Amino acid sequence: MGNWILVTCFGYLGYKNARFGKVDAHIAVCAFARDALLKTVRMAEERGFEVVHGIVDSLWLKKEGASPREYVELCRAVSREIGVQLNVEGRYRWIVFLPSRMHVDVPVLNRYYGVFESGKIKVRGIEAVRRDTPPLIRKAQMDMIRVLAKASNSETFKKGIPESLEVLRSYVERLRRGDVDVQDLIIAKQLSMHPERYAHDVFQAITAKQLMKEGIEISGGQTVRYLIIDAKNKRPSRRVKAAELINAETRFDAEKYVDMLVLAAANILSPFGYSQDQLTDHVLYGEKQTMLESTLRTS
Repeated sequence: MGNWILVTCFGYLGYKNARFGKVDAHIAVCAFARDALLKTVRMAEERGFEVVHGIVDSLWLKKEGASPREYVELCRAVSREIGVQLNVEGRYRWIVFLPSRMHVDVPVLNRYYGVFESGKIKVRGIEAVRRDTPPLIRKAQMDMIRVLAKASNSETFKKGIPESLEVLRSYVERLRRGDVDVQDLIIAKQLSMHPERYAHDVFQAITAKQLMKEGIEISGGQTVRYLIIDAKNKRPSRRVKAAELINAETRFDAEKYVDMLVLAAANILSPFGYSQDQLTDHVLYGEKQTMLESTLRTS
């Protein structure tokens, strides 16, 4: 029971405004977690497993020819040792751990996507599961991953990249034709403070001020929803429109949403040499084939 209390209150303990939070307690929980993780790694390696990746509540292992029974027995042994119940979630056909945006050579703990042997897709930390991502961007990214999910190994995965980029292209073309429902482009953002306290004209603050002008009471912590209508307009009030104020005449900034689409694609394909600039130049403007063939030859 004590372990689960630590798990459920962990993040809140380090929050500066927490009513019962305390940084020392947060650090102590981290220390317990590190100790448990290191013990688990040691036990896995003693049984011949290679640790691929690990975070506070998960560990990814591989072992050539390992049977399902070996994984289950490892979980049972670790559960007895550290006092926390471990279970096998599944075996992956493949998994991609995504790099840090700041340090591209370093994978981060909580951004990845992969496919279990059952065909079920699992994603964490990318646009497809972020609450502030427009529905169209989420769907596009997941459709790209579904194409890749047909791969059974790294070789067939790389061969599937051109097809996934065709999915990206189709969404870009729809945006530029205006063949989308504006409701699928709505962005939801939480206000971190009262709108009047923002020093810069960020989209959520502009939206909140539009709503206040309409007599709607707004405070910090609320979530506002908006459509980007002209991202580079010199007048901040004309850059976005609150979802509640959209009408039949409202138009959206197609190129801004195209940029967001390309970024979402680059975020899942960057480990394979596809930067945002490359995707823009090669995929969106017709210079794609040379890059794709080069990538497949050198991978």
